[in-house]
Amino acid sequence: MLQLETVVDRILEAVRLAPACQLDDLVLSLPGLTWNQVFLEVDHLSRRGQVWVTAKGQGVYTVRLPTKESHGRPKQPPRHSPLRKAKKAA
Repeated sequence: MLQLETVVDRILEAVRLAPACQLDDLVLSLPGLTWNQVFLEVDHLSRRGQVWVTAKGQGVYTVRLPTKESHGRPKQPPRHSPLRKAKKAA
């Protein structure tokens, strides 16, 4: 039986293959998914510590996997998720 990858699986694999990719580039690397689908799942993954999202400028975000040494959490976690700010601004 063919096993379909979930949206989360696809996102995590894409980030693994392209470390520190920009959010917009991540969306382009996932055909068949909308920007909204990717954004929502990246936001959830970020809140669970499965990916790190870093603001690199106005409207530019990078997505990467946490390092093994950090156990899934940044050393100094941001006070607010950059994605949460982007949602409020939209």
